[in-house]
Amino acid sequence: MEIGVTVGDSVDRLEATAGAFDFAEFGLAEASDVPESIDGDRLRGGLGEHNLALDVHLPFKQEVATPVPEIDEAIVDYQERLLAWAGRLGARKAVLHGTLRDPHDTDQRPLFADQLSAIVDAGATHGVEVVVENVGHQTRGLPLSVLGEIAAEVDAPVCFDVGHAYMEDENDGIERFLKGYADRVSHLHVHDVRGRGDTHMPIGAGEVDYDLVSEYLGGFDGTVAVEVFTDDVALLEDSARRVADALDGEF
Repeated sequence: MEIGVTVGDSVDRLEATAGAFDFAEFGLAEASDVPESIDGDRLRGGLGEHNLALDVHLPFKQEVATPVPEIDEAIVDYQERLLAWAGRLGARKAVLHGTLRDPHDTDQRPLFADQLSAIVDAGATHGVEVVVENVGHQTRGLPLSVLGEIAAEVDAPVCFDVGHAYMEDENDGIERFLKGYADRVSHLHVHDVRGRGDTHMPIGAGEVDYDLVSEYLGGFDGTVAVEVFTDDVALLEDSARRVADALDGEF
C-alpha cells in the first residue's frame, strides 16, 4: 500500500505538504487551456525533490456521458488529451468522477458504461490507470450501487471515496459498497465527514466508521490519497497514520 496526499492544482501545496508521502495526487483544473497552463517542469521538479510518484485527478466538473453522441465523442477526446499529458509526466492513475447528465434516467446508464469503457481504454493507451470515483451525493453523480454495477460490467477499477459514500448514505453506504465491490477498489480517497455537511476533515474528527473500511479492505495493496482540506502537515500526517493502522499498513 502507498499513502499519498491530494494537492489540488497547486505545485506550492505539493512542495509544502507532500514531503512525507509516497505520492501526490495532482488535480487538473477546469480552465480550457489545461494542461498547457500547467508548468510541467516545475511539477516534475517538485515530485523529484520529494521523491514522489504522481497520480492525477481529471477535471471535476466534466460529465462522463450525455444523451448526445457528438458531445460524448468530444468528451472522450478531451479526456484522452489529458491522459496523454498525464502519461508523459509519468502518472500512474487518473481519478474520474462518475457523473452522468441525468443519473436517475436509467436509459442513459448504458451510455455511461460505454463512455467509461472508452476512457479507461484511452488511459491504458497512455499507460495510465483510470479509476472511477463515487460522487453519488452530488447532483450528477451515479448512486453507489449503480456505479459498482457498471464498473464491474466494464471491468473498470474504482476510486472509492469513503467520505463521499458517507455523505450519500452514511456508514451503511460504505458497508454496502465494500461488501459488494471491494475487489474493484484500486485507489482510495480518505477523509472524515459529519452528517451536518462538514467534509474533508481529518480522520477522527467526524462520523465515518473506519472499522468498516478495515473489515473489507484490511491489507489493501492499492493507493490511498489523504484528501483532507488543510495545509497543516501534522493533521495530514496524522490522518495518514490513522488510515495506515486501519488498513494494516505503514506510514
